[in-house]
Amino acid sequence: MDLIVIRHARPERLVGVDGGADPGLTEIGHRQAELMADWMQHERLAAIYVSPMTRARQTSRPLEERLGIEAIVEPRVREYDAKSSHYIPIEEVKDDKEAWKAWVAREATTDRTAFATLVNEAVNDIIGRHRGERVAIVCHGGVINVVAARILGIADRMFFNPHYTSINRMAAASSGERSIVSLNDIGHLRRHPELVLH
Repeated sequence: MDLIVIRHARPERLVGVDGGADPGLTEIGHRQAELMADWMQHERLAAIYVSPMTRARQTSRPLEERLGIEAIVEPRVREYDAKSSHYIPIEEVKDDKEAWKAWVAREATTDRTAFATLVNEAVNDIIGRHRGERVAIVCHGGVINVVAARILGIADRMFFNPHYTSINRMAAASSGERSIVSLNDIGHLRRHPELVLH
């Protein structure tokens, strides 16, 4: 089966939120989501799965509308920092040299075993339900890294930074074999350089 894992679009910055920061999309994010949906509207998807977090739900909606499919909410593909009191877009973190150094150091030492276990359980369940079909999961950068890392046989950590609304394609055989077809495809944004954020 074909598994398409899509990162959410650009969200708002939220700091100091009780109960977990769960931002919606910025204006740029909504434009990115619309362009992704236009790009994907001819895909024959059997299902769309989506993280329950607002930024993923808002990214998924245009695709759901184009394809006439209501997404299935899958709580196990929410981001690893879902309970954090803040969300700062990664490009803003990179602009602050000290904050970026701290983020890199933290990523190198944080154990995400429990998070990776949940994500892989969810992906295995989705693959099991959709043999021979094509499905999409709209989720987060951490989730995409876990899925790709498992296929590559490397540690469950952030080894690359998926772009907003990047389309990441994997193949899964019923025999259990998995492969990566492509990572971080943002062809839908190439004609709109103002939407390609680094």
